[in-house]
Amino acid sequence: MTNVSLSDTARDLYSRATTASLTAQLVKRGLRTRAISNIGPINPDTPRVFGPAYTLRYIPMREDLATGAAMADPENPQRKAIEIMPAGHVLVADTHGLDVSGTLGDILVARLKVRGVAGVVSDGPMRDIKELENIDLPVFCRGNAAPPSYASMLAADAQVPIGCGGVAVFPGDIVIGDEDGVVFLPADIAEEVARDAVEQDRLEAYVRQRIEAGDSIVGVYPPNEETQAAYKAWLAKR
Repeated sequence: MTNVSLSDTARDLYSRATTASLTAQLVKRGLRTRAISNIGPINPDTPRVFGPAYTLRYIPMREDLATGAAMADPENPQRKAIEIMPAGHVLVADTHGLDVSGTLGDILVARLKVRGVAGVVSDGPMRDIKELENIDLPVFCRGNAAPPSYASMLAADAQVPIGCGGVAVFPGDIVIGDEDGVVFLPADIAEEVARDAVEQDRLEAYVRQRIEAGDSIVGVYPPNEETQAAYKAWLAKR
């Protein structure tokens, strides 16, 4: 188990950078496959998640192994991850494209919340949706399903490279999610990318003010040298 600690500066950047600007910054660096779309938070009051990735990999179920007794085993990778993953991390689940059963339910999510986990991201559905809507923990997923996870899949291992929503995710990658989707930043460039994304968000706030005031997008979006200079003057006054 690797406990990745974040500096206060990094936490501030990750809490503010939008996934829209993060992906734009990643594209500038040649990274075009770092985001999952069509995924969102269950609880509208918790629309943002960030933290280091703690990965969990599922595979298709095998009937003799996918039982309630197997799920109760403390060494079951799903149950073990829930009990040992570090506080502040995000549980990222690869459900192998199996969308007929829930990755987690309300009791397991409640346990993660009590343990101080930052949130959950799954490329599959969740169960107990009504209860999850009322838990103050960011849970991002694709859809809903009533059956328990072991109805269609097995937790095979944790803290290994996975493919979540078609995106390669390594333990310790920085996960950031908001209403537009979820982005996975390579750890070694995460803070740099987030810093540039926050600056891009600030610039685009200025640009939007100009557009809403009646300016044409020509020379303003994207900003030319004149607009960049006007932005710097605007920023200096704030």
